[in-house]
Amino acid sequence: MKKIFTNCCALLLISFAVSAQDAKTLHETAKNFMKQADYTNAVLVLNKALALEPDNLAISKDLALTYYQKADFPRMQTVVTPLLERKDADAAVFQLGGILYQAIDDVKEAEKVYKKGLKTFPSSGALYSEYGQLLWAKKDYSAIRQWEKGIEAEPNYSGNYYNAARYYYLSMDKVWSIIYGEIFVNMESYSRRTIEIKNLLLDSYKKLFTDADMTKGQDTKNAFVNAFLANMSKQAGIASSGITTESLTMIRTRFLLDWFEKDALKFPSRLFEYQRQL
Repeated sequence: MKKIFTNCCALLLISFAVSAQDAKTLHETAKNFMKQADYTNAVLVLNKALALEPDNLAISKDLALTYYQKADFPRMQTVVTPLLERKDADAAVFQLGGILYQAIDDVKEAEKVYKKGLKTFPSSGALYSEYGQLLWAKKDYSAIRQWEKGIEAEPNYSGNYYNAARYYYLSMDKVWSIIYGEIFVNMESYSRRTIEIKNLLLDSYKKLFTDADMTKGQDTKNAFVNAFLANMSKQAGIASSGITTESLTMIRTRFLLDWFEKDALKFPSRLFEYQRQL
């Protein structure tokens, strides 16, 4: 009986402590619970914080995200739906809307959310990336246009390079899977996706040197592609003994020497400049 009484007192003390805190402090506490994957406690504290500041967008977004982590999509929807109509809704709100409707298999509504989000935030690389993934999932190969728009709109967002590299790897293209893959691994160096793209890159280089005529089936109307293939074809002799770490290092080094001798001014490339610096 004494133990039960002690536990009840402890719970009351915690409850009083929580109620005594302001919304900002509660939000920070909830974030710590989220980091620990303790989503039940995170929801409890976020709801307390939201009761103190019902219009706090950041708290509402974290609550929606926590419901997503708990796979509690009905409650997530009750939070996200009004957020999508708010004038101060940011790109992250539309991301939450998109992943919610994908989770409940409402593709049409997800597409509507992404289109509305991109109309409001045309520079959001994340929205382009996720909208492209939605299109790709339903075998709509115009997805690549969204990823390339995302690269143009927000060049420092890595997700679109990842998706574009994978797309081109599965196509007949031999150039852009390498270009986008190289950029991606330099931007995101230590993730699971990096391991995947490194393997993709190695195989892409093997595919590149398989045909004696590298231009076969390629977009030769694109001047950059032509210049890239012309410089790579000069390295075919090195590749004849196989694509290994040593031969690939030599191929890329000699490619850079040739590129900066002739093509760098016409086709400036931050990737090649960085590789040259290295």
